Amino acid sequence: MKLNLPIDAEANELLQRSPLALLVGMILDQQFPLERAFAAPYELSRRLGHEPTAEELADFDPEALTAIFATPPALHRFPKAMAARVQEACRIVVDTYDGAAENIWTGAADGKDLLKRVGALPGFGKQKAQIFVALLGKRFDVRPEGWREAAGAYGPDDAYKSVADIVDAAALVKVREYKQAAKAAAKAAAAEKK
Repeated sequence: MKLNLPIDAEANELLQRSPLALLVGMILDQQFPLERAFAAPYELSRRLGHEPTAEELADFDPEALTAIFATPPALHRFPKAMAARVQEACRIVVDTYDGAAENIWTGAADGKDLLKRVGALPGFGKQKAQIFVALLGKRFDVRPEGWREAAGAYGPDDAYKSVADIVDAAALVKVREYKQAAKAAAKAAAAEKK
């Protein structure tokens, strides 16, 4: 099953066909509701009047891009920082991957290499990189040898821990329940340390 988020059909369709949109959505999926993060690439395209290329975003005037990100409703709660992060990632896509976001994953030798490539992008720590590897494998058939192992706890089909597992409303509920439980556990652990 493909990715099916509770966002506009056009935004879901863009994520399905545009590797750059998928990458931008994943970048924005941080301290922000996942629905808004993954709908943002479509809104960005709408605001620009066309789907941007990695080169266009990499070369965009930083202040103008920040203004586009900040226009209500903002594309992220931290529009300046995230516009800069998207721009930095697009510069890497242009300079390292011939301007094609999909080259990040199509050129990976195996799961470890894929995790390393994704983890080298701005804003991708180990956990976020593992989630993106799981998303690529589960929803986009990007499955180099060892991808599930590289995705760690997010790799199993029945993980229900991240955006990689959302295919319908029931899966979204399971992911939200997992995230709430994880947040509560982290809060409890922090309280014990005090």
